[in-house]
Amino acid sequence: MKKTAVIFNLILFTFLSCNESKQKDEVVKNERPNIIMVYMDDMGYGDLECYGNPVIKTPHLNKMAAEGIKFTSFYAPSSVCTPSRAGLLTGRYPVRNAPNNFGPESTNGLPLSEVTIANVLKESGYATGIIGKWHLGHLPEYLPTSRGFDYFYGLPYSNDMILPWCPWLTEKDKLFLYENDKPVKEIGKNQDRLMLDYSDKAIAFIKEHKEKPFFLYLAHAMPHLPISAPEEFKNKSKGGLYGDVIETIDWTIGELIKILKDEGLEERTLVVFTSDNGPWHNLPDRMLADGVEPWHTGSTGTFSGSKMTTYEGGSRVPAIMYWPNTIEKNRINQDIVTGLDLFPTFAALAEGELPTQYPIDGKSLVELIKENKSSPRTAFMYCKGKTIEAIRDHEWKLRITEADGLELFNLYEDPSEFYNRASEFPEKVNELKAKIQVFARDTQSEVYDIP
Repeated sequence: MKKTAVIFNLILFTFLSCNESKQKDEVVKNERPNIIMVYMDDMGYGDLECYGNPVIKTPHLNKMAAEGIKFTSFYAPSSVCTPSRAGLLTGRYPVRNAPNNFGPESTNGLPLSEVTIANVLKESGYATGIIGKWHLGHLPEYLPTSRGFDYFYGLPYSNDMILPWCPWLTEKDKLFLYENDKPVKEIGKNQDRLMLDYSDKAIAFIKEHKEKPFFLYLAHAMPHLPISAPEEFKNKSKGGLYGDVIETIDWTIGELIKILKDEGLEERTLVVFTSDNGPWHNLPDRMLADGVEPWHTGSTGTFSGSKMTTYEGGSRVPAIMYWPNTIEKNRINQDIVTGLDLFPTFAALAEGELPTQYPIDGKSLVELIKENKSSPRTAFMYCKGKTIEAIRDHEWKLRITEADGLELFNLYEDPSEFYNRASEFPEKVNELKAKIQVFARDTQSEVYDIP
């Protein structure tokens, strides 16, 4: 009898333990997660080891990709800095609100009528912080702390927006690090430790807000030119100085994941890693000063074009999502997804309310993340300023520009956009052109009139 009772108690204990563990897993999966959005500046599709780079080592991002989702058709909202960030934070194509860059000479910013994801998440009870580059207006009413963020530490615009790289500026236009709404430290050209500084501030934010849901927007200033790396990472990568920068970033990602583990937050936190656009290959001569070299930029992998173009290399970027115990391991997603989709996704996860006073172009990815379903998106518009230059619809892409005329590509068969098939498929050209024209009318945008 005693032996039978012992066995029964062991079985009961095992059942209760498993049931308790299962219930704990369900609680973790169903509670509102912390959200960390890591946004690189000018990182190309081919810059990471897990995206095929042959010499740059990125073990921490490789691990995130192996244990999460790696996207192969993820599009930044634009191929230029400010519009891309406007699209990310509002879920709206930047032709609707911020089609062009802001800088030190700007007197405006992201329109005050726009609701940011920080506004939505703060209203939903999240602590909200941005560490890094803002680039949506530097005057007080446009700074992050006026746009839904509780805390800001970083640069108000790009790290090159000083002399000699911006010759239209003067010696009075200095590059300062801000804390909240105040400039606290001139950084100028001394940017060697900027990535590590941002990493330390991000870790401090996580520790401070670990008891409640938080949204951390970590927007690194690099690898946007001019690049520089901390002393302990210099001359370590076979990829030269650019490789040193990427490998420094990878190290900071490792530190970010480590603090989540140490604080017991890893299974309660969605981490998204991506870039605002592709690499800056088409450099203006003004940038080739004070040590900047043409090869200090990244790789678009197999894709044509680069930053500031509407070829694939301009806006198709690496993207990884990591959320242990919610996202299945080793998923590779080939669907069309864009940074616009993160706004409604984060809002849904936080049980926040989307704005209803204007259209939201993003589509929620919650079912893609949690249930491995397909992306709800089948098309993407490529905007350049206030002009709609291209559309991707499933595998077909139509591009309409003054320089190149009408170009039709099948991105499944020809991802490098080498072969223009417009003359072969005139009906597909007309179909996609009509969709561009409808969208242009809806957004009061332009389309080149090319028959």
